[in-house]
Amino acid sequence: MSTIHLHRTTTATPEQYVAGLTDFGPGRSKLFGNSADAYLRVHFRGGSHAEVTEGSGGIWERLYYDWSDPNRVVLTTIDSNVWGSASGHLYTFTRQPNGTTDIDVIVMREGENLAGRLLGFVLGTIGRRVLEKAFANSVKAIEARNNKAERVDAGQSSLAA
Repeated sequence: MSTIHLHRTTTATPEQYVAGLTDFGPGRSKLFGNSADAYLRVHFRGGSHAEVTEGSGGIWERLYYDWSDPNRVVLTTIDSNVWGSASGHLYTFTRQPNGTTDIDVIVMREGENLAGRLLGFVLGTIGRRVLEKAFANSVKAIEARNNKAERVDAGQSSLAA
């Protein structure tokens, strides 16, 4: 089993990052490159939980999302063509006094079959850089999305004045 720890500091609040993480609409791949729209299927979505199938490049997994704790989001693998039931992601958010947010992510990958075990080994070694880059890109995309929304809100406020 591979366990990979990732860390980023962002200008996004935990709520803004969780909003991006739990946006299962079209265009999700713009925020999360490993979640192609062709694979995306929402099975259930409640106030703080969802069950979603997503993936890309021939790899898919059905995940149970739990964002009921405002300081963390847990993604648990329910089914996959390569990952076992001990797989998933844990996002932890820590607000900093300067207004930024530290995001710590733990990615756990247990291979369900030979392909999964090989992919897990690769991710645990040289593939870590790929995951780091994908995480950095998602943080940047969520920051850009929030900055755009803030500019639109500011523009609407100035029009109302």
